[in-house]
Amino acid sequence: MVGKANADEGGKALRAPSVPPARAPSAAVAEEYELASQRGTPEAFELFIARHGDDPLAEKARAELKRLTR
Repeated sequence: MVGKANADEGGKALRAPSVPPARAPSAAVAEEYELASQRGTPEAFELFIARHGDDPLAEKARAELKRLTR
């Protein structure tokens, strides 16, 4: 089966819709840390640490968790 090329009536090629570039994973992790900070609960920081334990922000989360559970 042969498909039709994307072209307008004048024969000019149409542009394919562009896809936005992928976000940097570190941006998503930073947003999650910010949400945990806004909640300010031990559970929020524990969840962040469980999900992102190897991220540098996990150290900040551990410090906050320690401060909250004193």
